[in-house]
Amino acid sequence: MHVTHQGLDPIATASIFANARCIGEKRIGDEDCFLLKVSADQTTLNDRSDGAAEIIRHVLIGCFSQRTGYLVCLKDSNLTRIQATGSEVVYWETMIESTLKDYRDVDGVALAHGGQSIVTLYRFGEATNHTRTRMEETWSIEEVVFDVPGLSDEFFIPPADISLANSKDSSPLVDGVKAMSIGKVVS
Repeated sequence: MHVTHQGLDPIATASIFANARCIGEKRIGDEDCFLLKVSADQTTLNDRSDGAAEIIRHVLIGCFSQRTGYLVCLKDSNLTRIQATGSEVVYWETMIESTLKDYRDVDGVALAHGGQSIVTLYRFGEATNHTRTRMEETWSIEEVVFDVPGLSDEFFIPPADISLANSKDSSPLVDGVKAMSIGKVVS
């Protein structure tokens, strides 16, 4: 079995938190969780910065169930400083908080089949108007398929409702892959 690196691959998630440090405990819903924190080091931040955009901070916090070990919540925070030549400094802070639930066994791998993600974008700087945008998405997965023929890590299969809406015919891109996404934007 080959699990592609799309979505929250449990093996990739475990490797991200392999060198994390425990920063405490927290109750999330019905689960007592331990919190693991990973921060990108300065060399990594420098490598990911480009021209006028300097990544100042990137932190991941994983909230793992003490009972099951499953990832219950993932918090991703990124702060970027942008200064184009001749313009003022602007900062963008992106925070993504995803809760995962409804874990089910799929070919021996426990995968979350539902959750919610909240993305908050802050824009601030010396003379700019401060803005905050918040987007929420509740999602569920109806079916999971591993080893989709012809699908490589560079491709993503959009949810069936999107691929059907944008397709000239009514056949899904790949048989057996179905997903539903419900989202709303709140400013």
